[in-house]
Amino acid sequence: MAFYGRNKELSKLEEMYHSKCFEFAVIYGRRRVGKTTLIREFIKDKRSIFFAASESTALENLKSLSKCIGGSSSSPVFNDYESAFSAIFDLAKNERVVFVIDEYPYLAESYRGISSILQILIDHNKDKSKLKLILCGSSMSFMENQVLGYKSPLYGRRTAQFKILPFTFFDSLPFFTNFKTVDKALIYGITGGIPEYLNKINQKKDVRQNIIDLFLTPSGHFFEEPANLIKQELREPSTYNVIIEAIAFGAARLNDISSKTGMESNKCAKYLKSLITLGLIKKEYPYGDKLSKKSLYKLDDFMFRFWYRFVFPNLSAITAGLGAAVYDNEVEEQINTYMGFIFEDICFQWFYEQAKQNKLPFFIGDIGRWWGASRITHSQAEIDIMTIRNDEAIFAECKWKNSAIGIDVLNELKQKSNLFNCNKKYLYIFAKNKFTSELLNTDNEKGLIKLITLSEMIE
Repeated sequence: MAFYGRNKELSKLEEMYHSKCFEFAVIYGRRRVGKTTLIREFIKDKRSIFFAASESTALENLKSLSKCIGGSSSSPVFNDYESAFSAIFDLAKNERVVFVIDEYPYLAESYRGISSILQILIDHNKDKSKLKLILCGSSMSFMENQVLGYKSPLYGRRTAQFKILPFTFFDSLPFFTNFKTVDKALIYGITGGIPEYLNKINQKKDVRQNIIDLFLTPSGHFFEEPANLIKQELREPSTYNVIIEAIAFGAARLNDISSKTGMESNKCAKYLKSLITLGLIKKEYPYGDKLSKKSLYKLDDFMFRFWYRFVFPNLSAITAGLGAAVYDNEVEEQINTYMGFIFEDICFQWFYEQAKQNKLPFFIGDIGRWWGASRITHSQAEIDIMTIRNDEAIFAECKWKNSAIGIDVLNELKQKSNLFNCNKKYLYIFAKNKFTSELLNTDNEKGLIKLITLSEMIE
């Protein structure tokens, strides 16, 4: 299987490998995001010891580690972890050796003193070692608190850290070259840029059949995927299921989520915090107001968003073999509405891609969505994307509709932009397919209006 992306991470790891001193990298991110694949790509041509810890006892993990160090299933078992790690440091006295502990949280849970042992050995050997140590884990809270946190014995020892995120839409494009432009966005919208999920897409089938095969069939790869991940990561999975479903169906404010789940706000907030730590939920604030009480919650994992929107409510029908009917009567009917949020995210990504190439009117730092009361219309207003720098601003509207986007969208965006006092305003309108001739021919003498279709974003 071909390896795509992660060029920055690979470049940094190579730089660390070729240094003449001890290096210690921490790699973490949610499950299925491609951490192990990245590491294996990095070490494929290097002397390395790759140890994958398991949810087992300290002794069983020590036996597995001993086999990895000895290179054989018959290798003798070390007396303890200190002896095993010392042997690895000894190997790296005169040559570069990469030592990887994958799923480090499992090892730490099986043997509580493991981080302290590593800390002592690092401090003792770092000035005379060429070891390249990599600790990798999927438990975000553990890696951030127990490995990177200031209370950890390992605090201050790492020389690099990598939080591996899902691919952006643009990074994902090599995974589905055989699909039409709109279908590429749809596939991104159901996989969320998770490499393992992208690899499950069958290039020889259309989007409808892929969704039926993967999500809407009891034997499908994604039929139980989110539910299983929730069970692995969290206690009380039934409570989390209810919360995630409420958000998937549009509840965004804490009060709305609490109301739909029948849960007290304080209790609900604690569950939401756990979901944020896992990277499944994101807490949003209106652009420029991170102290606002108008915060909203949204599902930040698109595969979860799709699953809880279309699979979870229809489990009985799918189990009964009605997956195709669920697609035709539920998914197809609502997919444009569902994709509206996804398209906004793709447009956010497009701005950053353009910024990297210095193709925007001005440098963008913070960029976000805005919502609040309009002093002009005295009603609630929303701006899909906006950013302000000095006296210039960008305001954007993202429309995922089959029909052509018309002049009314531009006029509405102009009105909403007047809520902000900036001397120069650039108005961007993004469309799934096309614009009306009236909008295309509108007066744009100053070049402040930008009309961009999905196809043009990819080009």
